[in-house]
Amino acid sequence: MLPRIAWSIVALSLIACSEEGIDSDEEARRAYLGLDTSIGKCLTLGFAGFNTASSANIDPQTAPGDAAGTLTINGQVDQGASTNKGMRLRVFMLAYDDGPFPVGEDDETISIVYDTASTPELQPALQLQLRDIPSGTFTGSLNGFYAVNGGVDGEIVLNLTMTGNLQAAGAGTERMPGSTQVTGTVTSGNGVYQVALTL
Repeated sequence: MLPRIAWSIVALSLIACSEEGIDSDEEARRAYLGLDTSIGKCLTLGFAGFNTASSANIDPQTAPGDAAGTLTINGQVDQGASTNKGMRLRVFMLAYDDGPFPVGEDDETISIVYDTASTPELQPALQLQLRDIPSGTFTGSLNGFYAVNGGVDGEIVLNLTMTGNLQAAGAGTERMPGSTQVTGTVTSGNGVYQVALTL
């Protein structure tokens, strides 16, 4: 049997883990909300890489966070004359922060900094399938782990699906604004948040 002081240390450790991790639906919701605007940025960067690709590997496409940090999209796209093509992309965030955002009805705001793994194989995967390019439709998914720090500390897992319309963009294609529906879940521990976003 552990001595009383040892049990006290264990108890304090468990309390600290509970306070630092995301362990409620509300905390999962807050942890996700700072990513809302980044979903559209990921798609914009992905399409930019697709339209300028001269080989299967796209050049890294990078955008700054509204407040700090960077978002970079890397990966592969299908080549050839087909009007149906796919993108297999990775999301790299480094100290990414879009700034304060509201979390309730009392004007409370928080800021969260997001990071993803530096190894591409461990980064969130953004998969897109384009049909009838340049003015058809697309479907896709965004799945992976994000580290969060600031207003909420811990790790979240995104499991999102998306559908939308395409429109011509010069010699390329892009998503039609207002047509993209993003749904799915954000989870961490016991916390779950249902995402329903229109872009």
